[in-house]
Amino acid sequence: MNILIVNNTPIPATKYGGTERIIWWLGRELNRLGHQITYLVGEGSSCPFARALIYDPAKDLNQQVPDDIDVVHFQFQVQDFTKKPYIITVHNNPGGAGLDINSVFVSANHARRHGSTVFVHNAIDTADYQLPDLDKKRTHAHFLAKAAWRVKNVKGAIDVATLSGNKLVVLGGTRLNLKMGLRFTPNLNVWFKGMVGDTEKSVVMNASKALLFPVLWHEPFGIAIIESLYFGCPVLGTPYGSLPELVPPEAGFLSASRSELAEVLRNAGSFNKKYCHQYAADNFNIAKMAGGYLALYHKVLNGEALNPVKPGLVDAAPPKYLPWNN
Repeated sequence: MNILIVNNTPIPATKYGGTERIIWWLGRELNRLGHQITYLVGEGSSCPFARALIYDPAKDLNQQVPDDIDVVHFQFQVQDFTKKPYIITVHNNPGGAGLDINSVFVSANHARRHGSTVFVHNAIDTADYQLPDLDKKRTHAHFLAKAAWRVKNVKGAIDVATLSGNKLVVLGGTRLNLKMGLRFTPNLNVWFKGMVGDTEKSVVMNASKALLFPVLWHEPFGIAIIESLYFGCPVLGTPYGSLPELVPPEAGFLSASRSELAEVLRNAGSFNKKYCHQYAADNFNIAKMAGGYLALYHKVLNGEALNPVKPGLVDAAPPKYLPWNN
């Protein structure tokens, strides 16, 4: 099958880049399975295993899709595309606008909140990470997200770590942040690593007691969750969005209370690191994600729509921030 994967940013991602990493891993796995992969992506892209074409936002997409393509996999909503069968992965919380009938979501909760049942869980390609050392001494907790986004709640993670008497390593933020208004974190028990790649993340997670993930919105998926579980780290977060779906009681604890999360973090050693690792490896591997998308490609190639009606946000006015308590 000749598959075109389309996104409006460059690949590969060198540090932060959720969608970029997902489509890189997906294309590489599909290529391993014998499919021909082409990317239509942002300027500056390159790829050793696939043809990389440059996406032009000012040009009609029908004119940019090569004639030899069988199916197109968009990573953003498009209009008036008719040249080839296609699907569209929704990676974010796009608001109340009607989505394309061939939209696919990244968790069951994400789909349900948009009146759909069509989803494929994200995954990681473990070839890009160090091997987990599940016997290594764990010295800190970690936070992994773009800390400048208030919905990711780095302040809450810092509070939980401080309350529990643990050090926190923040991956995805800096001590002085000017992007979302002036914010300075004087707490010296918190180490900020900035935006980091998979190698440095691996080092931090290999020595971490737990991922602190107290998000204040309905998380569509959260790659940080499965990355951390793969390294044997339980996930301590809020019960919003995908988290109840991804984090079973054996692999973490969910609460909107900082004091409850802090109490569990004090006893993080009670979680079985080997269970967390194996759970992630079994359920969120790249082969499983590729298989899910291949099934959807075949469906649209057979002339079927993915959804019976266009998906749209069921709750038209969700709260900007979900509850976070003492």
